[in-house]
Amino acid sequence: MKIPMTGRRLTQAVLMASALTLGGCASFSNDGGFGEVQRITKSHTGLDAGWHKTDVEFSAARQRVAELLAKPLSVDDAVQVALLNHRGLQASYSELGISEADLVQASRLPNPRLSFGRSARGAEREIDRGFHVDLTRLLLAPLVSGIEARRFEQARRLAALETLSVASQARKAWFQAVAADESLRYTQEVLKAADAGEELASRMAQAGNWSRLDHAREQSFYADAALNVARATQAQRSARERLTRLMGLWGDQTQFALPPRLPELPATPDEYQDIEQHAVDQRLDLQALRSQTQSLASNLGLSKVTRVINVLEVGATRNSFSDSPTTERGYDISLEIPLFDWGGARVAKAEAVYMQSVNQLAQAAIEARSEVREAYLGYRSSHDVARHYRDEIVPLRKRISEENQLRYNGMFISVFDLLADAREQITAVNGYIDALRDFWLAQSDLQMAMIGQPKMTSDGRQP
Repeated sequence: MKIPMTGRRLTQAVLMASALTLGGCASFSNDGGFGEVQRITKSHTGLDAGWHKTDVEFSAARQRVAELLAKPLSVDDAVQVALLNHRGLQASYSELGISEADLVQASRLPNPRLSFGRSARGAEREIDRGFHVDLTRLLLAPLVSGIEARRFEQARRLAALETLSVASQARKAWFQAVAADESLRYTQEVLKAADAGEELASRMAQAGNWSRLDHAREQSFYADAALNVARATQAQRSARERLTRLMGLWGDQTQFALPPRLPELPATPDEYQDIEQHAVDQRLDLQALRSQTQSLASNLGLSKVTRVINVLEVGATRNSFSDSPTTERGYDISLEIPLFDWGGARVAKAEAVYMQSVNQLAQAAIEARSEVREAYLGYRSSHDVARHYRDEIVPLRKRISEENQLRYNGMFISVFDLLADAREQITAVNGYIDALRDFWLAQSDLQMAMIGQPKMTSDGRQP
């Protein structure tokens, strides 16, 4: 909708002064909206996020990453590297710049238009000059600016959510990589025991002191152990590569070191009160949807305001003639006639989009409650399983192993029984490693479920 100005000089002067004053208020922020992203990231992870725009900032980030990679990476170190070095995350921050540019653009008033015309009729010459202002955009500028401000707020929430999502994925990938290293080591120990049993069985079979059936069983144990080592090696490499990708590493950087063991299981799991309400109030994805719904509500109001008058322009004119010393002054008005389109379709579309967002927000809130309940139940049950392994299964296997060692020393059992018991003890320890890994993954999923939509699978990997 275009709205012209009157031809009076006083009105023109006042309108121009207003435009210059209001237009000068719109400017870009110093941090591009990233300060809020940093604050949210710091409050949830205790770590720093960085948006690198200059060579100096990139250089500082690379130096910090090199310092962290110079020692075995803790879980927080791995997350910090990902926050500083993940280029996909850096690319997502550009959405902040795009959104802020839209906000600044919406906050600035439309440029006036100058028109110039020259016509001739015989010896007569006529020169027309015009000055026009889009009055509709001028009047609706505060409303449009408010809409873009909410969109900018939504972009900041989404950027923070993406940052925390990358942090959560890096955290889970670290647990998976360390657990894979541990599992590979213990699987290799099983292979050593199986190899010793198979070699001893071969010698005894050659001496005629061992049956072909028993010999085949030992060979089968060894074959299974070798296969398990191959699978564990593949899993270890895949887990490490996933962590490498999330940290944005390449070249010599991929030779980073990890600790030999996972963190110990906490004595008791954390307790949360009103966890569902906390999720509904604090989740960034719900906050972004709320902002989107509010923006659409304002947009619906804008559509209703402009449904009939879509083009209204006013302009001042000044015409001079070659055959007359006088100058013609006046104004003109351009108004779109709503003869065929009364804006009903535009309003209906805005209403439908708004109701769609309302229902999406309601559904997202329902899913958030369910997701946080599921994550909390998984967290508690995984703690119970890991604790059972730690307090019951592993000590029992150790006690059995000690008893078998005594019986072997007393020559009540054979070396093959002792080797079989060693394999079972190592398998029990490996089971505890898997349970401990699952607990830390479940804890990461729970933390993410309280701030945004988690991405959970049975093994903690991205679906």
